[in-house]
Amino acid sequence: MNTIINSVITGTGSYIPKLRVKNEDFLSKEFFDSSGQRLEKTNQEVIEKFLEITTIAERRFAREDMLNSQMAFLAAEEAISASGIDKETLDYIIVAHNFGDLHHGDTRSDMVPSLAARVKHKLKIKNPETVAYDMIFGCPGWLESIIQANYFIRSGDAQKVLVIGAETLSRIFDPHDRDGMIYADGAGAVVLEAKKGSEKMGILAHKTRSDTLVYSQMLFMGDSYKKSPEGDSDRYLKMHGRKLYQYALEHVPQAIKSCLEKSNISIGEVKKLLIHQANGKMDDAILKRLYALYGIDSAPDDVMPMTIGWLGNSSVATIPTLLDLIVKGKMPGHEINPGDIVVFASVGAGMNINAMVYRA
Repeated sequence: MNTIINSVITGTGSYIPKLRVKNEDFLSKEFFDSSGQRLEKTNQEVIEKFLEITTIAERRFAREDMLNSQMAFLAAEEAISASGIDKETLDYIIVAHNFGDLHHGDTRSDMVPSLAARVKHKLKIKNPETVAYDMIFGCPGWLESIIQANYFIRSGDAQKVLVIGAETLSRIFDPHDRDGMIYADGAGAVVLEAKKGSEKMGILAHKTRSDTLVYSQMLFMGDSYKKSPEGDSDRYLKMHGRKLYQYALEHVPQAIKSCLEKSNISIGEVKKLLIHQANGKMDDAILKRLYALYGIDSAPDDVMPMTIGWLGNSSVATIPTLLDLIVKGKMPGHEINPGDIVVFASVGAGMNINAMVYRA
């Protein structure tokens, strides 16, 4: 009987900021279009349309004195505790993010040293063989980090890997761009461990694609939509929302299907689809198109748990946070039991897409 080395999630953790920012809190903002013209619609009309398109009613922002690396550390502590491991036995710490530590009121990224190094320092890990590094891969960064961790484990290079996704997008979006209302803050983490057995479990398969030739500028850094006579040196996160939406609908369902085929898992076996919480309506459309690829008119009602309506889009943190909430019994109507097939999928800046099939 052959022994299989499996990559299994043994602990989860998350940090959800306490500050709730509702759509109504944007009523006093000044919104402009990309040409610098004030929007003709009233702010009430803007936020009503925003809710209709995204399903986001509120989001969470980190308090002013909280840095991204601190949120990452808090999520990591929870994951390590849940796994029951000795933190000194970690082989790798991988932190997925896109903007480093952004200080309140300052859009300049602070990435030296790496956030992973900062988290390792905060965890007070003495072991010099615990390698700490960062992953910059857009919103799919946490899932891509899991994929890398799986390679380390399957090759025999690692036994235990801590993978974190953390972001403070509230500090990098243009306050005069209505698209900025989509963004939020948060952190999620997991411990991935090598487990030997006679049956395949944990990570069964994964797929990643990068469409940079045509789509690299779907998300980009740009000037504020509110033009200032004296100029504005700050740069903000921008996106071509409609084109991004179309790209995701065209490519994400096929990426998930390809990953399922690679793992020899049928769509009917999937218990949960944990997809990046980018846009509620977009994710619904992705789900519908995925099942349509199999000739199925509608997906099971409980297959795709969602948090975006109350947590917003925290980039790399959305999937691990969602996973932690389910594992901790904080998502009513949703649970993951031993043997369940869970599909993870994400899309974001690059443009990058990845998917993973996992047996709990």
